[in-house]
Parts: sequence; C-alpha cells; structure tokens
Amino acid sequence: MADPTSEPVSPTMPFQDEAYWSDDMLPFFDGLIPEGWLLDIAEETWKLDSRDRFGLLLACCRSCIGAVSIREVKDGK
Repeated sequence: MADPTSEPVSPTMPFQDEAYWSDDMLPFFDGLIPEGWLLDIAEETWKLDSRDRFGLLLACCRSCIGAVSIREVKDGK
C-alpha cells in the first residue's frame, strides 16, 4: 500500500488499514475456487466437501496467479 503505483486486489476491496474479516466468503475469494470437473478432482484428492468454501480455498488456491496468496492464519497472525 505504500507504493503509489499499487492497486487494490478488487474494486470491492479497496485499500484500508483494518484487515478484511467476514464469516462468509468474500466474493473475490469465492471466485478463485475451481468449478466443474476441476472441483470434482479437488474434492476427491483432498477429501473436501464442496460446501466447505474456506477449505477449498486453502487447498486449491495457495498459489494463485497474480498478486494474491492464500494462507492459513494461525494464532491471529
């Protein structure tokens, strides 16, 4: 955010000092989860439930294309 050429990840997620927090999946991240046959493979490979959107995001989207990384937050850090 300190770089003047930086851009937000999404228009719906502008820069802000506070962390984004939601009990539901934010649409930007939900859109990263695979669909169709690729979702079927992910469910079978990692034994995931298609309704576990956060689990799917962590399992399938750790190395996304672009400037986004998905990682689990442990102990509030």
